[in-house]
Amino acid sequence: MEPIKITFLGTGSMIPTVKRSHTAILLTYKNENILIDCGEGTQRQFRMAQISPNKLTKLLITHWHGDHILGLPGLFQTLAMNDYNKELEIYGPRKTEYFIDLLKHLVKINLNLKIKELSSQTLDFGEFQIHAAEMSHGAPTLAFSFEIKEKLRLDKSKLKKLKLPHGAHMKQLAQGKDIVHEGKKIKVSQVAYKEAGRKVTFILDTAPNSNALALAKDSDILICESSFTQEEREMAKERLHLTAKDAAELAKKAKVKQLILTHISQRYEHNTQPVLDEAKKIFKNVKIVKDLDVVEI
Repeated sequence: MEPIKITFLGTGSMIPTVKRSHTAILLTYKNENILIDCGEGTQRQFRMAQISPNKLTKLLITHWHGDHILGLPGLFQTLAMNDYNKELEIYGPRKTEYFIDLLKHLVKINLNLKIKELSSQTLDFGEFQIHAAEMSHGAPTLAFSFEIKEKLRLDKSKLKKLKLPHGAHMKQLAQGKDIVHEGKKIKVSQVAYKEAGRKVTFILDTAPNSNALALAKDSDILICESSFTQEEREMAKERLHLTAKDAAELAKKAKVKQLILTHISQRYEHNTQPVLDEAKKIFKNVKIVKDLDVVEI
């Protein structure tokens, strides 16, 4: 099973701190390197993580607030200077094309960009899907899920036991079709097994909403903003953000396996325990990530 690797390049909130850069998360799966948001300093975080930004294949933008996109001009300039030769797919909310056009006037962008504005919808890439859902944050805002589909896998030891040689019949079995080999019927169930799908959901800036619950449902990992605790719940409500309690309740209702909290406010620079304790009262399998932390499933 190929791992999904998640590198937290930046885990801070609106104002970066000594310990936390602006939001940026890199999801790596096989040859895909998908960057979710690109806060100020992201290209330096790539260096710190010893990852080449030239490996990027897709960019998902949740919304166009500064702490989520101010790293784009520098990243684009670096890609152009390093002869980035792929088509960079950019997916974001309404007005993404307009804002990218503004960036083209700000810095020289000699890149092959494919830009698509999304609402609540699903993009199918064959082996995996990217789900987008509109959030509640004032400005047009999205959250995303990366989902690998359930697969049918052939068991090599069982194939060997049945002395099945390579050939067109292998493709039929892989497609879930029974075959006849040397006059003997071989059922898919005899030689194959199902590899479960996997799902990672990214919910950053938003107020609580029903779309978030639907998107996060049954995720293996929910990566969620936690800008406030209940002590600041009125401020969270006013600014259309989640508290740690909100994030935990979302994880519980959506029946996710693990909750990872990010987008941590400078108020908790020296002590994130209040954020963690608040979430753990509701949902036990939760952790707070730091810059450059890596999680794999």
